[in-house]
Amino acid sequence: MNYGATYPVYAKIDVKGPTAHPLFQYLTNQKRGVLGGSVKWNFTKFLVNRKGEVVKRYAPTTKPDALQRDIESLL
Repeated sequence: MNYGATYPVYAKIDVKGPTAHPLFQYLTNQKRGVLGGSVKWNFTKFLVNRKGEVVKRYAPTTKPDALQRDIESLL
């Protein structure tokens, strides 16, 4: 089921390197990590506010529950 989406919902994308998807290029340029502008792998998490600004970046090993307080602070 695609819920009316007209774009690929589960498309595979590159998250680093010269063929990185534009979304990951934007995210990594806004919040650089230990590896600079790259991500270790696709479980790197980014918190984006309502204006589309990247507020914080989290390591791939960060559990989703650990983001709750940061998310609530933006609501």
